[in-house]
This record gives sequence, structure tokens and C-alpha cells, in this order.
Amino acid sequence: MFGWFKKKETGPDFSSVDSREKAEALVQKGVLKKLLLLPSEFGGEDVPPNVVYVPEFAVELKARTDHNVVLPLAQEGKVTRYNATPEYQGKSFIPSAINIVASEPGSFTYRVAIWGKPLSESNATA
Repeated sequence: MFGWFKKKETGPDFSSVDSREKAEALVQKGVLKKLLLLPSEFGGEDVPPNVVYVPEFAVELKARTDHNVVLPLAQEGKVTRYNATPEYQGKSFIPSAINIVASEPGSFTYRVAIWGKPLSESNATA
């Protein structure tokens, strides 16, 4: 009864992508892109702990946030620290979300919802 109140997950499902090899195969097919959590513009390097694989829309959302919000805040001295932390669902190698936090002395947070529960939460309406 009232099944229309249930939250439905929408978008891609990367639950079966449980290894770097599977993620890189999807990069070769054009399904995923490599993303640096700490962008090279902020001093990030292309090393495994700083690399995740995500759909292109997530690369674009994160880049816009980094360049249009975080960078100006840093240039104005409102933030001096930056952290982008992947959030995972199940055993997937593909993050379901990336949480961006820029701080000290100010504070800015943004969540890039990619798939699964974070995506359905970001689309929920009150």
C-alpha cells in the first residue's frame, strides 16, 4: 500500500564494479573517467590514493565546485584546508558520493552524489 512513498534509487548501479581492474575496463569503454580527489591545480598527484573512477557528470560537478567555489574562497583567504573524501556503498570500487570540505577559517561543504543511496537521497523531496 502507498508504494509511491518509497524512495527509489535512480541512475547508474556500480555495485558489481568491485575492483580497480573492472573500473579501468569501464574507463576504456567510456563509461567512467579517472578523477583526482585533490585536483592537480591544488597540488594533487596522479597516485592511487588520490584516484577514483566516476561517471563524467561527477567529474564535471566536482571540477565546477573546485574552480567556481573552492578556488575563489581560497584566493580570498576564507579557506585554507581542502579534503575530498569518497563514500562507498557495499563492495563497489566506485564511490557512491564524494564529500568536499573546505575549511579554516571558514567552512564550505558539498556532496557530489554519484549512484545508489546518496543519489536517491539527493533527489528526495519533502
